[in-house]
Amino acid sequence: MVREVDPPSIQKDFLLAALAEGKRLDGRIPLEQRKIEFIFGDELGNVECRIGKTAVLAQVSASIVKPRDDRPYEGFLMINSEIGPMASSIYENGRSSDSEVLITRLLEKSIRRTEAIDREALCILAGEKVWQLRLTLHFLSDSGNLLDCASMASMIALKHFRKPDVEVIGDEVIIHSPEERAPVPLAIHHTPLCLTFAYFENLPPILDPTHLESTLCAGTLTVTMNAQREICVLSKAGGTPLSAEDIMGVVRVGVDQVREMVKIMDQALEKDRESRVIEVQ
Repeated sequence: MVREVDPPSIQKDFLLAALAEGKRLDGRIPLEQRKIEFIFGDELGNVECRIGKTAVLAQVSASIVKPRDDRPYEGFLMINSEIGPMASSIYENGRSSDSEVLITRLLEKSIRRTEAIDREALCILAGEKVWQLRLTLHFLSDSGNLLDCASMASMIALKHFRKPDVEVIGDEVIIHSPEERAPVPLAIHHTPLCLTFAYFENLPPILDPTHLESTLCAGTLTVTMNAQREICVLSKAGGTPLSAEDIMGVVRVGVDQVREMVKIMDQALEKDRESRVIEVQ
């Protein structure tokens, strides 16, 4: 990863002075998120998520594989990510950056380990055939807070995806094409979403930091929550120590924010569903 040039001190002083007055350089208040936008591709499970100018493309595909011997009833969910120079000039092709590793690990914890996807529902024939889902993330633009954008892109792509309908007759498995039978949505237990807060010394936290704010902050805290008020993952990567009151303060903010994000996702999915023909005529 190419070392990024540090912002000039005058830019840092201006940013801190604005935050001290409860203002941010892009016009937001401290706990305001940038505008969220979704762009759906032609194929199911292909969705681009934009938070401000940060953009992540998520693609979901499915294949049939043999399950593990110790878990014959469970399918698989694989998460792959790729950050290259397209997102920012500080990233290099073929070399995983610290940001990429952190994002992939947190998404693994948020989606796979919290059982957001019912993996037993991916079973076709116990011990013989299961679905393997592959979630691939392409980071298109990094204007700050890639993790939250990737989290939303992942969940909406999984909700948007449909796997082919399968019929089992004895030991024979028949996979029906979309022209024969309507594809089947995934069984999703809950929708975990990441919220990242940036901290500055002697200042209240800010939600959804930009690239400049992330570079200059004293530390960040990422809370992964769902609409049921459950904390799925809590991640603090270095920086200044935080008290229990500080953490509970951002959790209270996160409860309402996650519900609003899920509402935006559901509205976007419903709008796309109305314009797309999925059912067999």
